[in-house]
Amino acid sequence: MKKIILIAMLCVCAIGVSQEKMVSKSAKVTFEASVPSFEEVKAVNRNVTFVLNPATGEIASLALMKGFQFKVALMEEHFNENYIESDQYPKAVFKGKIEGFDLQSLSADAKDFIIKGKLELHGKSRDINTAAKISRSPSGVSISCNFSVNASDFNIEIPNLVKSKLSNKINIQVVAVLGTKRQ
Repeated sequence: MKKIILIAMLCVCAIGVSQEKMVSKSAKVTFEASVPSFEEVKAVNRNVTFVLNPATGEIASLALMKGFQFKVALMEEHFNENYIESDQYPKAVFKGKIEGFDLQSLSADAKDFIIKGKLELHGKSRDINTAAKISRSPSGVSISCNFSVNASDFNIEIPNLVKSKLSNKINIQVVAVLGTKRQ
């Protein structure tokens, strides 16, 4: 009887360890669509959820569109109402995988990895393939990457009146520090 209980407890522990995820609820996403000689068009969201399954290298991230903050309140209002239509499309979601990810091989020195996945934004989905720098941090794992998307790929229309002041090419930077969380 003791052996059966011991085996059952070991199975439960093994399941618990295998479901360990690394999570951040304060990842930072910055985007910029500025054009030289005009006012900076840049926003930051510091409340992005980012999840990593270290066993598989799978990642997922969710950013609420109304969480992006601009230096100029009017830009934020136009972004939410006219461009991204936050009431209709309240979030951006990325799901993907870090190729060749091995948690045990990480150190304080950042290593280069490739992340492949899909970005869902404004009702559209596009493949993303980007380089990332990943390292161990005192609290877990740090991930940093930069990539660009075109607003037109997500059916985000830029009115003719501001086309010269706003780039169709949007540069995106993601920084996340993930800690361990049991599911």
